[in-house]
Amino acid sequence: MRTAVLPLGATEQHGAHLPMSVDSDHADRLGVLVAERLGDALVLPTVRIGCSSHHLGFAGTLSLRAETLEAICADCCASLAAHGFRRVLIFSAHIGNYPVLSDIEPKLAARLPSDLDVIAFADSAAVLRAWRDAAQRVAGLADHVGGHADIAESSIMLAVRPDAVRDDRAAAGFTGSMDDALLARVFTDGVKAVSPDGVLGDPRGMSSELGFACLTAVADLLTEHAKARYRPLT
Repeated sequence: MRTAVLPLGATEQHGAHLPMSVDSDHADRLGVLVAERLGDALVLPTVRIGCSSHHLGFAGTLSLRAETLEAICADCCASLAAHGFRRVLIFSAHIGNYPVLSDIEPKLAARLPSDLDVIAFADSAAVLRAWRDAAQRVAGLADHVGGHADIAESSIMLAVRPDAVRDDRAAAGFTGSMDDALLARVFTDGVKAVSPDGVLGDPRGMSSELGFACLTAVADLLTEHAKARYRPLT
């Protein structure tokens, strides 16, 4: 076994109906699904705190600096290299970690042995498209996908940890278009400035069926990304 999967999560608010652990619980399950698809791959423990400064307006959120998350990834990869691993796929179930992942490959390449391939996935738009496609196919509710505590994340939690979902407290948050300008405002001014309840999208209509569909779609997306980047092992 020479391939490893490193899932990244977060500890942050997800509206009134979901726990702080959504992104980490989600990453736990995705890591297993991806490893199964890759075959003969080890799933590392999920990094359960991420870059969540834009959620600090809500009590309970914990956040790492970008350089801290990068250092954690580097140290994990160095440990794997020391044990003979040759490939590492790093992905995040928390979109707030994507800015770190978008340029982490060259940074880690400069710090790690040359025979360790680090493959990072940082295409948040592809994830949101996969969620919208699943939401439309299963429930006809693509417009309820907003990216945070929405119908997709809420459904994923119904599939992964149904006991942690308080569907009686589910309510819509910001339901406008999540374009680049709005996403930039979220990262600059914080989620609370855009959505006082911390929800981006609408969780209503959530179902475990949709949750499994979202998990399958993103696991396939991550697997395809990794395999397209594989170099032959020697």
